[in-house]
This record gives sequence, C-alpha cells and structure tokens, in this order.
Amino acid sequence: MAKGEFHKMHGLGNDFVIIDARDCPMEMSPPRARAIADRKFGIGCDQIILLGKSKVADVAMRIFNADGSEVEACGNASRCVVALLQQDLQIETKGGVISGQLSGNAVTVSMGDAKFDWQDIPLAFAMDSGSLPLAWEELENPMAVNMGNPHAVFFVDDADAADLARLGPIIEHDAAFPERVNVNVASVQGNEIHLKVWERGAGLTGACGTGACATAVAAIKQGKVQSPVIVHQKGGSLTIAWEPGQPVIMTGSATYVFTGQADWDDFG
Repeated sequence: MAKGEFHKMHGLGNDFVIIDARDCPMEMSPPRARAIADRKFGIGCDQIILLGKSKVADVAMRIFNADGSEVEACGNASRCVVALLQQDLQIETKGGVISGQLSGNAVTVSMGDAKFDWQDIPLAFAMDSGSLPLAWEELENPMAVNMGNPHAVFFVDDADAADLARLGPIIEHDAAFPERVNVNVASVQGNEIHLKVWERGAGLTGACGTGACATAVAAIKQGKVQSPVIVHQKGGSLTIAWEPGQPVIMTGSATYVFTGQADWDDFG
C-alpha cells in the first residue's frame, strides 16, 4: 500500500496517527514509524496505531512508539479506536484482548487483569514487586505493575516536583527492567491521584492510560484510595475502577482531530 488515509486523534493530549489497514495491509517498520511520528518532518504523534484483521477479536491493534519500538498496550489509543469505529469492540493487542464500549461522550475500556508477579512485569530477577528494593535519588521503592506493559509506580508528596525529564530515561533503561519500563510518579489527595508519566519509548506525555491504570491499582492495593478513583494528568482526567481479581476499568475521553492522506513510501 503506497497511498492511504490516516486519522489523527488524541486521548487527553496523548496523540496518535491511526491507520486502518484491515482492507489494505501495510508494512510498519521502526524507521517508518519514526518518520511518521516526527513532528517536524512527518505527521507527528506519540504513537502510530496500525489496525488490522483479527481472528480472536473485532479488530487487531499494533502500537508503535515515536522511537519506532512496538509495545503491547495503550489505554488512550484503545479509547480512540472505539471512538473512531463508533461501536463497542473487542480489540486484540500484543498484551491481550481488551474490550471497549461507547459511554455517552466518553469511552469505557476493560483493560484486562493487572499482574504483579516479578516474572510478569518482567523484572530481571525475583523481587518483591509491591516495593522494589531500588532507588533513583529521591524516587524510591516503586511498586511494579503490568497492565499489558510494564510500569513502575512511585508515590511522593508532590508529583510535580519530580524531575522526570532527567530521571525518567535512567529508570526506563535500568537493567532491572529487561523490557524497559514506564515510570509513574504520583501524589494522592483525598480519593484523587495526580500523576506524571515518563512513557517507555515516548518520553514525557500529557497522559498515559495504562499508567493511570497501573497507578490507580497500586494506590488501591496499598490502601491509599478506594475504587473508583480519579487520576489527573496534564492532559486531563480518567476514572479508574478496580477490585482485586477483576479487570481494570478505565473511562475517559477520546478526541478526533482530523483525517489526512499520505504516501507511505515517502516515510521509508
């Protein structure tokens, strides 16, 4: 496929180029993904979302970060896909099958089970995932949660004070996390969470859906909040509900920006 249509959407400012390749399959390589995501010479986005046919769900979704790496899950993108196709969906991802439903002006997505075993995160060796015996300056003893992708969650007094632009890439690439890790720094006020995220392969983002889920799960599990909880990020807020043994439920907005045409051969 040379020329094709794309859709620009965002979930709380976490923006995507969505390509529906169900009828006209296309190849997505790391160089092509980087070229499309480039904000000066490409279309520009945090992630490229490639939709395809699925044998186990209504649609398959592949997710490529701005650095070209392919990742397992993206909550904000999942909401955007449901909003784009305007129907309740079962979505196949590399992190498992998730379900999404239209909910008025918002979208509710069942993100599947949160996982806590060190092998499931994954960690490089056996550790207590509830409080990792690790520290990076003032960021200490995170809880590790897998939400289809790996997350480290730090609770601090003031999330805004954390220097994630500097510490985020150091933690993301630490040898303790063989598949790298998303870094979440959160502060709790009442039954609400204020969150900053350094996203694996994308950097600082205005919002991260799986990060909000992982952080809410960690806060509920540690007794800091009760379900459902509102998670505030720079781009907006999500409502996360979770009970032990149940899937994580995320509700939030999905915004359509524009449709465009591109010659994919121009992107390598």
